[in-house]
Amino acid sequence: MDLPEIGTRCRVTIEYPRGSFVKRRSDGRVDFVSPLPCPYNYGHVPGVMSGDGDPLDAVVLGRRLPAGAEVELPVVAIVGFVDVGEDDPKVIFSAAPLTRAQRGGLELFFRVYALGKRALAAARGRTGATRFDGWRAG
Repeated sequence: MDLPEIGTRCRVTIEYPRGSFVKRRSDGRVDFVSPLPCPYNYGHVPGVMSGDGDPLDAVVLGRRLPAGAEVELPVVAIVGFVDVGEDDPKVIFSAAPLTRAQRGGLELFFRVYALGKRALAAARGRTGATRFDGWRAG
């Protein structure tokens, strides 16, 4: 998998606006409903596949963007994440460099997100490590 480098501008498609509770699969079916709203715009980098076979995940900082919006922003960081044993990094996009507070917020979010994903995997009978795997870059 070829991850974009820090500073590279990429096009991102927003799937779940900041504040969303429902995450859908690529076919439109509900994947899960979160007890808490997502604090970030979540989407993917079109045409780039992740280690889990899905499009590369993208987190866009800033104001809430509508589902289906396309933005072009620079990569400011890459978070390592493992989802049921599969490499599933998250590329972070923002118009400005990450602040210490944003970095801490992202790390906390992905640590909590991993707990939820582990519980979901167990409920679905899937095994394999699911965890925040540190900062790859940024």
